[in-house]
Amino acid sequence: DKAVLVIPAGCSSVIQGIAPRSGINFPILNIVFASAASAASGMAAAFETMGKDYQVVVWAGDGGTADIGFQALSGAAERNDNIIYICVDNEAYMNTGIQRSGLTPFGAWTTTTWTGKTEKKKPLPFIMIAHGVPYVATATVGYPQDFIEKLRKAASIKGLKYIHLHAPCPVGWRFDPGLTVKVAQLAVQTGAFPLFEYENGKFRLSPYSGMVRDPKRRAPLIEYLKLQGRFQTVLKDPEKLKGLQRELDEMWEWIALLEKGLAPRP
Repeated sequence: DKAVLVIPAGCSSVIQGIAPRSGINFPILNIVFASAASAASGMAAAFETMGKDYQVVVWAGDGGTADIGFQALSGAAERNDNIIYICVDNEAYMNTGIQRSGLTPFGAWTTTTWTGKTEKKKPLPFIMIAHGVPYVATATVGYPQDFIEKLRKAASIKGLKYIHLHAPCPVGWRFDPGLTVKVAQLAVQTGAFPLFEYENGKFRLSPYSGMVRDPKRRAPLIEYLKLQGRFQTVLKDPEKLKGLQRELDEMWEWIALLEKGLAPRP
């Protein structure tokens, strides 16, 4: 009852509906692609000036976060504005026709990368850690309770809180909608999408990812990839498959340094 939501252009801005027939039962501000974080910052400052204790939450897609809206998010992080920013990462511009974004993985098909994306996925949660904000977390629709607990924690912290929510898209990823939870959980079980929290300079893996810290305990990456039609070119090319595995291994090496406090601090 004390929350307002900021939604830029994206899938959610289409499905939310128009008041009074909205599917969301608290105030929403629709804003242009590039301005979600800056609009939220202004709202948070206004509420503070008025002495009102409201949570300002941004719900934005990967394109509106990692690409078009990143300048606003980075600025809000530098100022440590008191907002919760949730990036709903379905790894492409799904609302406008499945175009690649900075968060589309290497090798993935989109309507603008017919033979597979040639660049790596932007490591946005780690970029946010480098901003020195008080709280960064990753979550997934595959383990909703973990997401809820992290959202509650974020609400208790003052300053900028960033949650990166992995959200597989059946249409854009080319899999049966009935497999959504399985695909989301396999992303964690293979180590492709690690769940963690970074709170006031302390990094820790969440339990589901802590169980697969040892590579021997992870499901094979191919089990995750083969359920998705967007990775057909990767599955046919051993070198591309090795490239994705190498990228995953490098990410976990960085995580090991963060856990030990050996990674460079902001």
